[in-house]
Amino acid sequence: LHLADGSIIKAKVVIGCDGVNSVVAKWLGLPKPILSGRSATRGLAEYPAGHGFGPEILQFIGHGFRSGVLPCSDTSVYWGYTWCPSPADGDAEESVDKMRSHVVAKLRGAKIPAEALEVIERSEMSDVASSPLRFRSPLALVRGSISRGGVCVAGDALHPMTPELGQGGCAALEDGVVLARCLGEAFSHCHGHEQDDEGRRVKAALEKYAEARRWRSIQLITAPYVVGFIQQSNNAVVRFVRDRFLAGLLAKTLVAMADYDCGTL
Repeated sequence: LHLADGSIIKAKVVIGCDGVNSVVAKWLGLPKPILSGRSATRGLAEYPAGHGFGPEILQFIGHGFRSGVLPCSDTSVYWGYTWCPSPADGDAEESVDKMRSHVVAKLRGAKIPAEALEVIERSEMSDVASSPLRFRSPLALVRGSISRGGVCVAGDALHPMTPELGQGGCAALEDGVVLARCLGEAFSHCHGHEQDDEGRRVKAALEKYAEARRWRSIQLITAPYVVGFIQQSNNAVVRFVRDRFLAGLLAKTLVAMADYDCGTL
């Protein structure tokens, strides 16, 4: 493995877990993640005396935006807000304060419950006011190289996705379990003096991992993108169908996608 400083590291396996801008994915020939047309911002509110929210997610859908409030503990509440940027938003993305005011104004106009609005008003936001949401095209994974020789990718380096599923970290753990299982089987049959055989087994193990995670990765990317597109659509026809017929189906789809068993180590 050649590093940027010119040094070389010898390794039996290289696993690219280097995120959405993965250099390992680039080396494998996977195309760059593409823009979804939506952006996101988020924050965390602290309630030292307790917030009073139940153990559930509160989600609010409006014209061109979607927001959610999620308790993390008895005293902490996380919130997220995704929207389709437009010229009408002005300079909201220039600073954290302007972004917070933009979000509060949007949600107040949508008449969400006061307790949910308070979470945003009292929260601490990161230094990044907002960031565009990107995902890897599912078509890129249909026949794209997830592994080559002793190199593979996992996590966001493999399947960057929009946040509707809320499974980015969990999906990376799935990758880890499947990858460890495949490599464990390979190394358990290898002996130190059988270098050629070891390399062949590692290559076969990573190919097995790639095929095991290919379709799952395609689903993980596609489902949240489609659900997010429908939920945030400004199109009158899409909104009518969504609100009258698809709301329950979309919710069930997200829950079903998260209910996945990747097996044991």
